[in-house]
Amino acid sequence: MAHIVRGYPLALIFIIMCLLIKAKIDVCKRGDVAVKPSRVISLGSSVNISCSLKPKQGCLHYSSFNRLILYKFNRRISYHHGHTLSSQVTGLPLGTTLFVCKLACLNSDEIRVCGAEISVGVVPEQPRNLSCVQKGERGTVACIWDRGRETHLYTNYILQLNGPKNLTWQKQCNDHYCDHLDLGINLTPESSESSFTVKITATNSLGSSSSFPSTFTFLDIVKPLPPWDIRIKFLNASVSRCILQWRDEELVLLNRLRYRPSNSRSWTMVNVTNAKGRHDLLDLKPFTEYEFQISSKLHLYKGSWSDWSQPSRTQTPEQEPTGMLDVWYRRQHIDYNRQRISVFWKNLSISEARGKILHYRVTLQEVTGKNTTLQDITGHTSWTWVIPRTGNWAVAVSATNSKGSSLPTRINITDLCGAGLLTPNEASANSGGTDSIAVTWQPPRKAAPTVQEYVVEWREFHPRGHMQPPLNWLRTPPSNVSALISENIRPYTCYEIHVYALSGGRGGCSSVLGNSKHEAPLSGPHINAITEQKGSILISWNNIPAQEQMGCVLHYRIYWKERDSNSQPQLCEIPYRIYQNSHPINSLQPGVTYVLWMTALTAAGESPQGNEREFRLRGKANWNAYVAPSICIAIIMVGIFSKRYFRQKIFALLSALRPQWCSREIPDPANSKWAKNYPFIEEKMQLPLHRLLTAWPSSEEPEPLVINEVFHQMTPVFRHPHDPNWPERGQVLQGHCMSEEDTMYSASSPPAPRAVTAEMRQLVDLYKVLGSRGPDSKPGNPASPLTVLPGDYLPTHEGYLPSNIDDLPSHEALLTDPLEEQEPQHISLSVFPSSSLRPLTFSCGEKLTLDQLKMGCDSLRL
Repeated sequence: MAHIVRGYPLALIFIIMCLLIKAKIDVCKRGDVAVKPSRVISLGSSVNISCSLKPKQGCLHYSSFNRLILYKFNRRISYHHGHTLSSQVTGLPLGTTLFVCKLACLNSDEIRVCGAEISVGVVPEQPRNLSCVQKGERGTVACIWDRGRETHLYTNYILQLNGPKNLTWQKQCNDHYCDHLDLGINLTPESSESSFTVKITATNSLGSSSSFPSTFTFLDIVKPLPPWDIRIKFLNASVSRCILQWRDEELVLLNRLRYRPSNSRSWTMVNVTNAKGRHDLLDLKPFTEYEFQISSKLHLYKGSWSDWSQPSRTQTPEQEPTGMLDVWYRRQHIDYNRQRISVFWKNLSISEARGKILHYRVTLQEVTGKNTTLQDITGHTSWTWVIPRTGNWAVAVSATNSKGSSLPTRINITDLCGAGLLTPNEASANSGGTDSIAVTWQPPRKAAPTVQEYVVEWREFHPRGHMQPPLNWLRTPPSNVSALISENIRPYTCYEIHVYALSGGRGGCSSVLGNSKHEAPLSGPHINAITEQKGSILISWNNIPAQEQMGCVLHYRIYWKERDSNSQPQLCEIPYRIYQNSHPINSLQPGVTYVLWMTALTAAGESPQGNEREFRLRGKANWNAYVAPSICIAIIMVGIFSKRYFRQKIFALLSALRPQWCSREIPDPANSKWAKNYPFIEEKMQLPLHRLLTAWPSSEEPEPLVINEVFHQMTPVFRHPHDPNWPERGQVLQGHCMSEEDTMYSASSPPAPRAVTAEMRQLVDLYKVLGSRGPDSKPGNPASPLTVLPGDYLPTHEGYLPSNIDDLPSHEALLTDPLEEQEPQHISLSVFPSSSLRPLTFSCGEKLTLDQLKMGCDSLRL
């Protein structure tokens, strides 16, 4: 069974070979293609290509129509009618070119007859730079050379070695691009002084070429193997003495060492002779990882260096830290008697730490006062403590490893921004690249010579309430007024930057916001509340998240417009402040619904708008617009009314414009002060009316009082009070009702009884006239009959005397010369019907009783 399985592959190979042979035969069954002088030619030679048909392989019916066509690749180069075709071809390129001969019959497709490949190449050049090497004392000889230009033909290379005692050794290279060969022979140290010769010969179809012979000895071509098993020892766990050991070949005479810290690119080189696999190093740094490599050579002048050994890495032991920490601090007031001190420091460099820092020791001491001292140990690079605001404090920080502690860095806690004269001027921050910010400032104007150093401090900006990011700082000498900050700087992130000028125990500071790269914010502020406050509104918003600010925000904009309005919105631009999240607006009108939204701006542009909020101001109207005009008008009116002349003119104008229904009511005679005081007057004057007035308060019906009406024309005349015809106080002027003040009698000079009687008669006449007119009487009409009224009747306001008695000219006005003002004293400009008093006309003989009296200014006739 095993023999049958073994026979299947042989049968398959036989079938494949038969198919290939048949295909070869079938390819050129209609004819042949001949190439002269050869199918392999040198560059620039010409070749003759012939194509011929085999018998009975032409066109079937019309052999005279046989047409042979010669193709170079897919391009037709010649054709001929008949059984043969011949063509000479020149200018063929380097490499292989395919020619195909085809037959074309009438009304049929072209049929392939046969083809040929022509190779164009050059004679091999003489090989150059032949060299041989033997790797290690027990290696084999291998040689390399430079082949020269490409021949584009198959080329055979033969390497031949000749040595003492008729030693000949050669090896052939079957590779198409052969440029190295291993002879597989080993040269031994016993023949170290023997000479060997080697050469290489290249051969192809067009010719051959050989290199110059190369002569060498064993020591010339042997390349030692790289050293191995490298070990490093530190005596007494100290870097003061480092022993490097390795293993090497026996004949090695010279070694070279190179080493460097793992984070460095430059090597330190050391050459040693007869090292015998050991060397001491004395200049290594503590607690530093080093990389070591070693190479070997058999002879000082002959041969070549071995390859570098595999790198060996090790870390040197620790030592006590050197250098001092860079310490910085921040001071924050908590309340009236406490403050928070935050101390920061940077890690020591590897060369300064000289080991693994286990912890830091912080000492806080009160310099004056109680001399309080606080000590703490921390593994972090920051420390915070709350201390009293009284006294002067100082802090010291040192680093500790397994070997000891560094010298402490001591600083005094002062107000870093307390000295105004030390404040740096014109601080600015601009992009210094994708990952850096250029900060510039100007020295203090007056205290510039006293500045000892500048400190530039920065940290990623976060609103209040968020966890504060790490603090970064750098120090510059007083001669520098700029700094490029790149530590922990990211694009599209805003940073708070402070510049401090320090001089002794004082400091001044200025701050600025900056970013390395910016774009317009991705979103706008979110309005979370709108409240009304005394006619204005207070808008509160949430800050844009730091990752969406895309740099430092410069301004906020608040937009508002009336709802459903197509007009452009109004806006208010607010300079950005770090902790601001509210702003008032007082230009909204009450009772109007507004739509409000906000945006944020960076140096690159404006953000999309935030959320929209509607608000309607429900407060009272803003009276500020009316207060100022009202005050001005009041001041003008006070100034006008302070002049007597203007007061009189204005009162006269207002009296003329006043309608009749606005006049004062006529007082009721029954309830007048005169009626109440009349019994006292009667007692003194013994008048006939005593019975009437004394009986008035009784509940019985009083007897009618008969008053003889006296009618006579009265012309209104205004005279001086000293005029004998000027009426006494209490008399009724024609067309006017005297005021109560004018009807009062002076107690010091009572009037004569006759005068009182005359005055009473005139008043009775007036009542009679007023009572003779009914409610329907009109001016110019005869007096209506008297109306009998009940005894308990109290007249309404329609039947009273005119109430504008005060409008009569005063005594002071009557003193003026009548020639100066001839114009009437009452000017009627009212648009209402006028019923002013007219001169009274009395008829004699009629009697008037008080119980039937109903009077009013409307009853008077002119």
